[in-house]
Amino acid sequence: MFHMIRRSFLLLSLLAAAGVVSAQSYPTGPVKLIVPFPAGGSVDIVARSVAKRLSEVLGQPFIVDNRGGASGNIGAEIAAKSPADGYTLFVTSSGVLAANMHLYKKIPFDPFKDFAPVIRLVNQPNILLVHPSLGAKTVPELIALAKAQPGKITMGSAGIGTGQDIAAQQFVMMTGTSVLHVPYKGGAPALTDLLGGQINAMFETSPTALPYVKQGKLKALAITSIKRSPLLPELPTVAEAGVTGYESVTWIGVVAPAGTPKPIVDRLNAELNKSLAGDMGKQLAEISLDPLGGTPSDMANAIRQDSVSLGKIIKAAKIEPI
Repeated sequence: MFHMIRRSFLLLSLLAAAGVVSAQSYPTGPVKLIVPFPAGGSVDIVARSVAKRLSEVLGQPFIVDNRGGASGNIGAEIAAKSPADGYTLFVTSSGVLAANMHLYKKIPFDPFKDFAPVIRLVNQPNILLVHPSLGAKTVPELIALAKAQPGKITMGSAGIGTGQDIAAQQFVMMTGTSVLHVPYKGGAPALTDLLGGQINAMFETSPTALPYVKQGKLKALAITSIKRSPLLPELPTVAEAGVTGYESVTWIGVVAPAGTPKPIVDRLNAELNKSLAGDMGKQLAEISLDPLGGTPSDMANAIRQDSVSLGKIIKAAKIEPI
């Protein structure tokens, strides 16, 4: 019996040592970062920052692979079914992992079982934008227009259940207004139509919206965070603009397929925490994203907590699963 126990202990020790060696040598080839939205949106922007940084520190190419559609479900399914070897990662928003389960009768992945959380990267607020032709220059003016023309103002989003959609649903619910929701396959195509005047308004992530606001191409009415952005200090929060108690912030993070070796997950987590505390974090803050960081367990807890809170918002907004 003693010899059996000793052999088992030695075997476990060897396996643990192999895991450490595996993590130290990882990666030995290209790593794919699946992004469930088209290029140009905030998740894509963050993913490309991550890809650049990890390529530099780990010495292998990290390549962004955009797989947009179905509010992130297409990319999520591809990532969930990928080999759990550390060579496929999934960069996504909290909407995909915490809201979609409430918005679809069936989704092709289980956010709790199919992924190994790695790290939450940033919090991102949205900016309420309107096309200048709409004529609304403040939040109260937009509310008045929406109440005068129920269901006529078109409000775009990156897709059903995305952070932009949730922000809009909260706004509509708390202001007692009615708008026509126009979902897209990502924030970039929605923003293109807003710039062209094909839609009237949208909540768009701050890093994507900021350039167009500063260029005067779109009118910013308010930001969805609890505090004003230092990059647009004159822009009020939605709460300050008259919608008392309003706040809508989503996060972007990294997960891997379930079963990815823990030493690899831990190494990625450590490298990304360092990057968020360094130049990458500073660069993301410069486009109005709030660096987070933390442990894989922190992210797992956030997914579960957000699934509850977003589920309540979706139910209160009377959004029927499709």
